[in-house]
Amino acid sequence: MTATRPAILVALITGIALITWVVLRLAYVTLPPLPWTAVPTLLLLALGEAFTGLNVRARIRRRPGPKPVETKPVEPLVVARMAALAKASSHAAAALAGVFGGFLLYLGASLDKATPRHDFFVSAGTFVAAIVLVGAALFLEYTCRVPRGPDDEREDRGTFGT
Repeated sequence: MTATRPAILVALITGIALITWVVLRLAYVTLPPLPWTAVPTLLLLALGEAFTGLNVRARIRRRPGPKPVETKPVEPLVVARMAALAKASSHAAAALAGVFGGFLLYLGASLDKATPRHDFFVSAGTFVAAIVLVGAALFLEYTCRVPRGPDDEREDRGTFGT
């Protein structure tokens, strides 16, 4: 598995936002008002992934901490699963950011009406929460990398053991 590239996430957000904008031009009047519940849900997921990233980083680097569990080494399979979770979360959150970004693009011109204004603010909050989740997922993925050791630096320079 390769590291997530931010350019892919930006392209995903942009593409889905444009598709959502086109669909909303045709079907917005038939949709119910947007619920606000996605905002705290995404923020709680981001908090969980950020906390998990801090814990995984401490255990990979074997830093002593206040709890004895932080000094135990982490199983490689657990790290692989966390990296897969991070990659999936970043892509899913980017897709959600694209959907709600499309809502923002469409509703920006209709803020004088009550329902579009409500949907605009809900969309803005959800978009920000999705971006926060993307950041937390990228942080979790970053913490799952194997730390570089002195041997890795020598291999990069081409001087093995000297």
